[in-house]
Amino acid sequence: MAQALRLLCPPTTNPAIPKFSLPAHPGRPLPSLPRRRCPRALRASASLPPPDLGLISSDGGAGAGAAIDVDAVTEAEMKENGFRSTRRTKLVCTIGPATFSAEQLEALAVGGMNVARVNMCHGSREWHRQVIREVRRLNEEKGFAVAVMMDTEGSEIHMGDLGGAASAKAEDGEIWTFSVRAFNSPLPERTINVNYDGFAEDVKVGDELLVDGGMVRFEVIEKIGPDVKCRCSDPGLLLPRANLSFWRNGRLVQERNAMLPTISSKDWLDIDFGISEGVDFIAVSFVKSAEVINHLKSYIAARCRDNEIAVIAKIESIDSLKNLEDIILASDGAMVARGDMGAQIPLEEVPSAQQKIVKLCRQLNKPVIVASQLLESMIEYPTPTRAEVADVSEAVKQRADALMLSGESAMGQYPEKALTVLRSVSLRIERWWREEKHHEAMELPDIASSFSDKISEEICNSAAKMANNLGVDALFVFTTTGHMASLLSRCRPDCPVFAFTSSTSVRRRLNLLWGLIPFRLSFSGDMESNLNRTFSLLKARGMIQSGDLVIALSDTLQSIQVMNVP
Repeated sequence: MAQALRLLCPPTTNPAIPKFSLPAHPGRPLPSLPRRRCPRALRASASLPPPDLGLISSDGGAGAGAAIDVDAVTEAEMKENGFRSTRRTKLVCTIGPATFSAEQLEALAVGGMNVARVNMCHGSREWHRQVIREVRRLNEEKGFAVAVMMDTEGSEIHMGDLGGAASAKAEDGEIWTFSVRAFNSPLPERTINVNYDGFAEDVKVGDELLVDGGMVRFEVIEKIGPDVKCRCSDPGLLLPRANLSFWRNGRLVQERNAMLPTISSKDWLDIDFGISEGVDFIAVSFVKSAEVINHLKSYIAARCRDNEIAVIAKIESIDSLKNLEDIILASDGAMVARGDMGAQIPLEEVPSAQQKIVKLCRQLNKPVIVASQLLESMIEYPTPTRAEVADVSEAVKQRADALMLSGESAMGQYPEKALTVLRSVSLRIERWWREEKHHEAMELPDIASSFSDKISEEICNSAAKMANNLGVDALFVFTTTGHMASLLSRCRPDCPVFAFTSSTSVRRRLNLLWGLIPFRLSFSGDMESNLNRTFSLLKARGMIQSGDLVIALSDTLQSIQVMNVP
């Protein structure tokens, strides 16, 4: 028999983030409820068919209202290992020459990719269009829910495209020329184009030039007109369009960068392209202030139906760290871009900056992605270093929403193996966390901007605590905008969260949030009817069984129920 609490108050569909916060008041543990349960085992039996890797309609397609779209990979994992085995940390893969084919994209989706990232620093718009449409086709035909994130190039100083070469190796002591000249013929040997016309004027002999956040270092030894001669002091791999920064007397030289716009003219054309292709996220590089984010969101709202594109702020500069809270409040999420950040602040400060950003994003209910050099060695080698595994583990323990592969999946020799490492480490650390930190205190500040929003927030906080105290198998949330699902994710409950939405685009965006398993399902305002139909559809797929204990929530009724699956 269901036990329900229903608060009748008109919900808001587009809650705003307030400019204040209040201390949270943790509730007392709730008593355990009697549970009529079958033994917990969601292993696929011989009588159950294997997943067909297609859109799942358990009624055989009798009507859209009776169908439920389930991610095929998640369904297979749940049948095999049960609710508690599902991975909570989401995985983002950058798509590049190593992973752009249909077969490679499908292999990444099967391997656990939740979001496919296209980087506008590389490739043509036509190339990216083909990748985006291939991801959409796989979603349609194979039953995945992979979202697409477009990353803008930004207007910071960066190298050219290396004359078409995939990479170049800089050895210790070699002399390279960085030039602002336009070459009609192939680039001379050991010559690199720079996109910023004032580069030769701004640098001085003795400056230290950092490529790609310090992956390669040069010392400026001579200036000849538009050319800057540099000696390699730290050898490494040069990649096309890598960012450049220079230090003088131990300090970053950023005056000229501060004068450059955050969103360049090329970026605006790329943003128009992303809107036309219907990407789910746009990540903005080198964000300096909240005004940039607000301007972009207004631009998207004027051109995008239902404003269905979320804006992710990349935190990778001193300016973004100075204005961190305002930027995160204005954005729909954040990315900890540690590579470029490490070129602008001392290396020893990067870990604490990452921890601060991850914590603040969770407090403000914004998804956060930890990115850059997680498994850098796997670009060339089939196994990661133990230090890289420890780095990934720390990001998972910090409860970041997502981890991102960059060069490892875009141009690495072992993209699928790198994804497997992220998935396996995430699963193991998450299990350890549940075993060792079962009663984690959830001290989260209030973020509601209205009384109705406050009710939703309190319902989700209470539901997460109840789920942990009662040891429920899953939280069910029926959501139109995804907001209530995000509030549950913010609480980081021990059990997975099944998020049901009628919107395909909301479903994909929810795939970035920690612990959420998004389903597409048409539902009504009748909670009992929704639950009965959902139970029937999921039981037919072997994903739940009679006796499973669930807590169900709805943002249309602002209600909460505790019940066993009949």
